[in-house]
Amino acid sequence: MAATGERTPASFQEPRHLPRRPPRDGYGVYVYSNSFFRYEGEWKGGKKHGHGKLLFKDGSYYEGEFVDGEITGEGYQHWAWSGNTYSGQFVLGEPQGHGIMKYKAGGHYEGELLHGLREGQGFLEDQDGQVYQGSFHDNKRHGRGQMIFKNGDKYEGDWVRDQRQGHGVLCCADGSTYEGQWHSDVFSGLGRLAHCSGVTYCGMFINGHPAAQAKKIVVLGPEVLEVFQGSPFTLNVQLQQDDGEIAKSESGRMLKISAGVRYVQLPAYSEVSFFKMDEDHMETPIQTPFGFQCISYPLSIPKAWGPESGATMESARADTLLPKRDSESMLDSGAFHGQGDTPSILPARRHDSCCRRVEQGRAEFADIFLGPPPPGMQPFLFLSSMLEKTGNRPKGGQNPPEVVSTVQEPPEGTRPDGTTEEPSTAAYLGEYVAMICDVTTPPFLGYRLPTTFKHLRVLAKGDAQWPRVPEAHPEAPS
Repeated sequence: MAATGERTPASFQEPRHLPRRPPRDGYGVYVYSNSFFRYEGEWKGGKKHGHGKLLFKDGSYYEGEFVDGEITGEGYQHWAWSGNTYSGQFVLGEPQGHGIMKYKAGGHYEGELLHGLREGQGFLEDQDGQVYQGSFHDNKRHGRGQMIFKNGDKYEGDWVRDQRQGHGVLCCADGSTYEGQWHSDVFSGLGRLAHCSGVTYCGMFINGHPAAQAKKIVVLGPEVLEVFQGSPFTLNVQLQQDDGEIAKSESGRMLKISAGVRYVQLPAYSEVSFFKMDEDHMETPIQTPFGFQCISYPLSIPKAWGPESGATMESARADTLLPKRDSESMLDSGAFHGQGDTPSILPARRHDSCCRRVEQGRAEFADIFLGPPPPGMQPFLFLSSMLEKTGNRPKGGQNPPEVVSTVQEPPEGTRPDGTTEEPSTAAYLGEYVAMICDVTTPPFLGYRLPTTFKHLRVLAKGDAQWPRVPEAHPEAPS
């Protein structure tokens, strides 16, 4: 209605020559006694009938068909108070049947209506450009329908009062897909999620989240894995839930393996005290959960793991030790909910040859070797006197020879006593760690699993209890 004090449009000022009663038949103009309505058009039996135009005092109007004085049939209406327009079928003054509603705020609806509300099948585009096509009830998306969201996500399935509920399929713009049950616009019930990172989850969802999602990486085996010098070893890995159960519902997460050597070795475990890095190769030591720090160390792995075949082994190191953050992919459709970020020890490369994909919560890193120390890494050798003081005497009660106190690495191919030997092709005896981190890219549902560490101890071949120490040589005859 017009605001108080608003001037009456000229078209509503009743001319003196207009009849005081509605015309009986034919064409005529009539302004009602309340001065709010003005009609000009066809009449029959003193009622609006045929084609005409009804104008309202607030500026709204209807133009179209009339039957026995009522707005019924095909017509066009403009509402001044909202700016919306409708063209289509009317019944007793209300949009009903099939028509097109255009909204001043943006967007439009084309389809079936009942008592002025969307009801039945229709097509709706909102002011953000999002498009829905399907069933409506009581002006809301209800029943079967499909929608394209403004970020490019597409959903097809069941709706209940403007929310996705029932069974449906969501195809995201980033390539992720979900098929399964919905409730209150989020994943709920049984479903299958294929994430754009390659991770798949098949199972139960609760309030938009996988109910049996992996929370940690666990390396099976003893607390300290003993490895013979120069021999390969295998690590079996599980993804586990908080309760320790294997996350069998999850596959495709990318895990990367790297290695480190204890920054300061203990005499009880090695004849190498610690490794010194050249200034050009200095790095920040990595803190392990075993009470010591380590520095990155080369790890030889089968190149067949990678996308290319050819050479049998390839080296991998934990070269990047700074935390890495990944932005969450928050979808406008509201289906995905990020779970935060966790630091990553290694850069994420989807096809890195030292990576393995998880299958039903399990992965295996097979035939791994700890290689020789890389250039720039100099081992500090223990003196035999130090071994004696710590009680780490070689087997058989023999005393090792005296070694000149030095921090210099022996020349390549020579022993400390001057005799020649082949260049080292294996790791020194001592303590190492294997590090397995989640490098899934992008992070699965915005979350990466924490890195896990496995304690390794390299032993001399044939000695499963004590590492090798320098062999004793008989003194030269005097």
